[in-house]
Amino acid sequence: MAGQVRIAIIGSGPAGLSAATHAAKLGLSHVLLEKADHLSDTIYKYQRGKHIMATPVQLVLRSDARFEAGQRERLLEQWDADAKPVNVTLNAEVMTIAGAKGAFVLTLKNGGTVTAETIVLAIGTQGNPNLLRIPGDTSCVQYQLDDPAEYIDENIVVIGGGDAGIENALGLIADPEQKNIVSLIARDAGFPAAKAANVSNLMAARDAGRITTYVQTTTTAFEDGCLVADTPNGPVRVPVDRVIARMGSAPPRKWVESFGVEFASSARNAYPSLSPQFETSQPGIFCIGALAGYPLIKHCMNQGYDVVEFINGNAALKPADEPILAAKFAPLGTKRDVGEWLAFVQSRVPVLAELSPLQMREYMIDAEVRVVRKGDTVFARAAAGASLYFIVQGAVAVEVDPGNPARNVLIPSGQFFGEVGLISGQRRGAAVRTVEDSVFVELERTTALKLMTQVTRAKAVIDRVMTERQLLQVFGPGLIPPDLAGIIANLSTRQLKAGEALITEGEAGTDLFVIRSGSCTVDKTIGGKSVFLSYVTAGSFVGEMAVVNGGVRSATVRATVKTEVVQIDGPAFHALLAKKPDVMARLKAAMASRQKINDFVAAQKESFGSIVDLHTETARFMVANGLGEATDVLLIDETLCIGCDNCEKACADTHDGLSRLDRESGKTFAHLHVPTSCRHCEHPHCMSECPPNAISRGPDGEVRIDDSCIGCGNCVRFCPYGVIRLDKVPPKKPPLLSWLLFGAGPGPGEPSHDWADKHRKGGVVPPKRAVKCDMCAGIKGGASCVRACPTGAAIRVSTEFFGRVANRHTES
Repeated sequence: MAGQVRIAIIGSGPAGLSAATHAAKLGLSHVLLEKADHLSDTIYKYQRGKHIMATPVQLVLRSDARFEAGQRERLLEQWDADAKPVNVTLNAEVMTIAGAKGAFVLTLKNGGTVTAETIVLAIGTQGNPNLLRIPGDTSCVQYQLDDPAEYIDENIVVIGGGDAGIENALGLIADPEQKNIVSLIARDAGFPAAKAANVSNLMAARDAGRITTYVQTTTTAFEDGCLVADTPNGPVRVPVDRVIARMGSAPPRKWVESFGVEFASSARNAYPSLSPQFETSQPGIFCIGALAGYPLIKHCMNQGYDVVEFINGNAALKPADEPILAAKFAPLGTKRDVGEWLAFVQSRVPVLAELSPLQMREYMIDAEVRVVRKGDTVFARAAAGASLYFIVQGAVAVEVDPGNPARNVLIPSGQFFGEVGLISGQRRGAAVRTVEDSVFVELERTTALKLMTQVTRAKAVIDRVMTERQLLQVFGPGLIPPDLAGIIANLSTRQLKAGEALITEGEAGTDLFVIRSGSCTVDKTIGGKSVFLSYVTAGSFVGEMAVVNGGVRSATVRATVKTEVVQIDGPAFHALLAKKPDVMARLKAAMASRQKINDFVAAQKESFGSIVDLHTETARFMVANGLGEATDVLLIDETLCIGCDNCEKACADTHDGLSRLDRESGKTFAHLHVPTSCRHCEHPHCMSECPPNAISRGPDGEVRIDDSCIGCGNCVRFCPYGVIRLDKVPPKKPPLLSWLLFGAGPGPGEPSHDWADKHRKGGVVPPKRAVKCDMCAGIKGGASCVRACPTGAAIRVSTEFFGRVANRHTES
């Protein structure tokens, strides 16, 4: 190729095409190099008929190439037309880049060369997919789906919970005549990397029985025509003819680094370090699009337009999202522009250090900037909330013990807080107040989880700090973070399924375990029978007896629900105890208390064996039915219940004709019946799996579902007690006069649900949403089910009730 161009653009996807069309419009000499024999290879490889979304909707499009939501084929035709003024070279794969700004030389695979003053990398990452590396015959694995219609009557497993995986799975069942049996496996629970619309469509297909989903699941092997996967409920074997792995991709780092471009970190999924004008560490080489860290089409096209403006000398151009971000930073004043504020925030918060400028802008669009004055409360103890706060400037005090200010924990600038509510869904465990004027960046739960999913460093730092803070809280005052350095360096985390043993009586063991989330039971073999000793929840530790005294484990500890524990290395813990005698003294006091329980139960077994057996059976029944983790649960005394169903009727009257409980269903032990009704768990399983973050705690502790529910059904799937269902949304009751004069809506005493069924027009079925007990929040007098019971058989109790029942023998 003779001559030199002003700009060589590598890659003709949305970013590269937009850059090239704008260069053509400005009359700049350029060449668009595409290694395939067609334009827009990334879009070209999308499955046929795929609907392409134009998100974010609030962002304006800057590009000389057109783009609006629509089918893949239509978009490709449109872009082929838009590219007519562009100097395009197809089948032009770039192998090497040499030279410097003003005189780069690009060598092509076909032997040709291109000389350019500047280079724009717009190559994407699709050519470097993350591979499925498990034992067995992997010949059935492919990494893209061209045409879903080609696959008929196959067992197909799609691996990946992002947009690509979900869209592939939906495409494979779009035509029922194909008769494919499709399963989708996702590592995470709430599909944090996928668009809400895709998640909603997937859940609808799952609820209709057309797709089987496995979340929080990892693949382990191929065996005898099956894919073996590890799910929260144990291993499963999924018959498979074909696997489509859509597990993301990574930049072609080795090739990019070969011509002097530096990356933000050593992590495989890190992105190149960029200036606000998209220039890399190698002057004259710019990077945009997916390779820059953000693959949404509208963003890519805006970057293509902007980078050509920057190269052409328009240094004053502001990104298209500038007005949105300017409004975010408005509370901080006008002494810095948006770019300067972004750099300031990133420089002050180490967790965000790996983000590229483009990623930083993305997350800040979904964040809130808060200015809080000295002495103000950020949130109160026991408040509902699951957002994460980064301290950009200032400091806060965490009131661990409201009665003892000396125990307040200071969190300085650059750190974060709120992680417990984020991970577990618990209400805030302590009040947080500012100790000086402060600036926070608040990420709501979904965005924070997305950050932890996509940024390796962020997840690692948040996990480490959360563990450190939990250990400081568990082992009491007198410890500071440096004291835990040896422990933190040697600890690990473990995930337990419900019923899985953490510690087995009689085995050797030197490690200590802290329960991060979930709960466990402690049982001991006495007289040849397993006897219940105690119930331990998140924030407790187990295994200390064998650690301190040596010998074998004295009891069996088993998870009651899905549980995460921190495993502390025994020798490292001994080293801490040797330096901190106060910690050893507290530990021995806890051991003495537990040993007293063990001795007491053993003695009672000898003289009152049947009573202890009943105690054990009662405790296990309550744990199995969720009373152990409940904060408020409905119980019915069957010796008093007359079966009038007033409780269900009252619930229905209170909630638009939809009863939130089923009196007859549920389990019974002796005369104690646990009907199907929400337990309002301390660690709500439903809350941790909600994509739109529609589930939260109310001011009275109720776990409630708000109107942002998309009806995806995740909460139904993950509630272990079957207390949530999906139902049609009933119309709200109109004002009395509107009903009397115009017949609008359901009237007094008329169930909204039944009225809607009678008056439905055009056969349109209203959308469904999740329905569950809300403790009659805001209703004077409390729960209607209890108030309506004529005999007093229905009562609502808290975890204190369980504690008294489960440990009643130790109180004598």
